Amino acid sequence: MADAEEFGVTKGSDNIFADIDVADAKSHKLKAELVQKLRLAIRERKLTQGRAAQTLGISQPDVSKLLRGSFREVSLERLMRHLTRLEMDVDITVRRKGEAAGDVFHVEAT
Repeated sequence: MADAEEFGVTKGSDNIFADIDVADAKSHKLKAELVQKLRLAIRERKLTQGRAAQTLGISQPDVSKLLRGSFREVSLERLMRHLTRLEMDVDITVRRKGEAAGDVFHVEAT
């Protein structure tokens, strides 16, 4: 069996978006992780895209776009708001680099 080097396979980092040179890769990765949480919350609640759209306050086509990975133009704030509308808690922790504890801010649904 051939090894990975023979096929030119390179081990990537923990951020696929950085590996493929996506602009603002860190932000894009965070958005992708939030969208994944949205997808799971919608699935757990057994919501159709239409019902999810009503809950989130957006159109069904926009839900479809999000779930298919088209979220570049969607802000982090909006994604967090969508999660809170699906009864998910979203907290932001601000601390000095390397410290274990910091200030936690809770995102509320609006």
